[in-house]
Amino acid sequence: MISMLGFVSVFVAIVLGLLIVYANNFLINRRKKEFGIYMTLGMGRRQISKIILMETIFVGIISLMIGIVIGVFASQFMSIFVAKMFEADMSEFHFVFSKDACIKTCIYFAVMYVAVMIFNTYIVSRYKLINLLNASKKNEKVKIKNPFICIIIFIVATSLLGYAYWKVTKDFNSLTTADKLLPPILMGIVGTIGIFWSLSGFIIQIVQKHKKTYLRDANMFVLRQINNKINTMVVSMSVICLMLFMTISILSSSLALRNTMQRELIEMTPVDLNLYKTANLPESITNRYGKTTYYTKEQREDSKISIKETLVNNNLDMNVLKDNIEIPIYATKDLTWRDFFGEKYEEIKAILPNLMFDTTEEIVKISDYNKIASLYGIEQYELNDDEYIVLCDFTSQEEVRNKVLAEGEHTLKIAGKQYKAKYNECKSGFIVMSTSHTNTGIILVPDNCPLTEDMKEIAFLAANYNVDTDEEKERIEKLFSSGDSGFIQNLDSNGIEIDGLTKISIMEASIGIATIVTFIAIYLGIIFLIASSAILALKQLTDSSDNKQRYAILRKIGCDEKMINRALFRQIGIFFGVPLILAIIHSIFGIQFAINLMSGLASKEDLVPSIIATVIVMGIIYGAYFLATYFGSKNVIKEE
Repeated sequence: MISMLGFVSVFVAIVLGLLIVYANNFLINRRKKEFGIYMTLGMGRRQISKIILMETIFVGIISLMIGIVIGVFASQFMSIFVAKMFEADMSEFHFVFSKDACIKTCIYFAVMYVAVMIFNTYIVSRYKLINLLNASKKNEKVKIKNPFICIIIFIVATSLLGYAYWKVTKDFNSLTTADKLLPPILMGIVGTIGIFWSLSGFIIQIVQKHKKTYLRDANMFVLRQINNKINTMVVSMSVICLMLFMTISILSSSLALRNTMQRELIEMTPVDLNLYKTANLPESITNRYGKTTYYTKEQREDSKISIKETLVNNNLDMNVLKDNIEIPIYATKDLTWRDFFGEKYEEIKAILPNLMFDTTEEIVKISDYNKIASLYGIEQYELNDDEYIVLCDFTSQEEVRNKVLAEGEHTLKIAGKQYKAKYNECKSGFIVMSTSHTNTGIILVPDNCPLTEDMKEIAFLAANYNVDTDEEKERIEKLFSSGDSGFIQNLDSNGIEIDGLTKISIMEASIGIATIVTFIAIYLGIIFLIASSAILALKQLTDSSDNKQRYAILRKIGCDEKMINRALFRQIGIFFGVPLILAIIHSIFGIQFAINLMSGLASKEDLVPSIIATVIVMGIIYGAYFLATYFGSKNVIKEE
């Protein structure tokens, strides 16, 4: 988590650095008339640059000190908040001050402000006295755009966005590498810029044709105000839209991941312990990469006995376990994933090109599975002598298996005998515990299926600890996980390998992964949200200050305060609302892409509460900035 946050913090520092430069540019523009007066009184550009330099250093030191103090305490709150989200153990929590984080913050901040100082010096050196004195009366240069060209650009931009949306959702499986993902991302960026550029060219003409709307209240004034800032608006709106899109997608997806992992963690860890070992080891095994593993005589002999016998032979007191059930899991080279897909192999390969089709299917007898299912408290099944059932809950694998099963009576040849599918879809179930639904396929067969001893691939044992309290479970846990455990030492000395999973270790690992993802997602999401809101607020506050004389003219021609305030509200509302609307549209498809990317980890059914939580967070922060901007602008233009 520390390593990931180190990389993320550099990215965030760049984003905030750009925000500071952007904010500084607005503030400098607002003070042009002040600098013009200084130059009129005989002050040179170098002296003005020194004043700005000293102000920047002074403000930077104060903001850095306040920011560090707030950050130290806010980080403790953030740690507690995320830990509570995942019910992590807080017994060891204590107040932490990170010296390294503080040093990095100071370095990043110093780099940002050096960039600001250089920027300010460059800007001041280019000022002309006449432009400074008349800055408040000067509009941005507006090039009247051809409405026909704007409509064409709008159609092209929407087409680019539509193709990008389709690519990341319907054609998701083709985006297997970063270079294939880059084109849809670039299309989204170009399409977003194109939408705002084209809208700014023909929306005003459309509104002008609706006289009732155009001439109502001060709508004419509002539209002209936006038109005056048209050039800056296109760039800033596009950047803000993309940042809001990232905020919505990141927060919604990460919270969905958190909700799914929490729910599935309880569902997928029904017992305390899973142990499994390879059965019938040969003298050696050569993998697909040509690496050969050799096994000793002791290892081969141990692979032929049960796990319980192995535990007893290595001095484990079996009284520490209860409800222990052991079953064999079979496999044969005559039944691989490719064999299962049969005639649909080429179609499935096109959908999932990276799937390892030579993987052998796991085969389990129905009575053995029902023993495990009874212990787990999940659904049990029945089979006729000529039927089989496919258990699968890993989303992508389940979808392609269902394509095969949905065709009708799909038959498989197992141990020389033909079996037909009992159901035309995969059924839910699993054997090995996990953090989520990751079962890629288990074939359940009748008990009379002629599976032989040499087909046994894995011996599997599920059990609970024979204690009741968490402290006692932790003690037994160490028997299976600690290097100091006599049982582990005996296994190592005899060269015997038993793999396993425990409920405690799965929960700890899951909480760690989910916490990292959620922490970083919340961190990034809120940073992007605040940055985009701050850019909008600064732009609108600066524009309100620049346009103070225009609002004074409105009063002189008879507009009352209510009408002026409504005009201001609409203007700010358009600036805040338009990028948010397009960001929401982007997010509909972006979230689907993220959920597909996290297939097996985040569930679509957990999206609704996650989206609601995201809406609440955005409503509070984005809404607060909107209201603060409105009331701040209202005070700026207020008649003195």
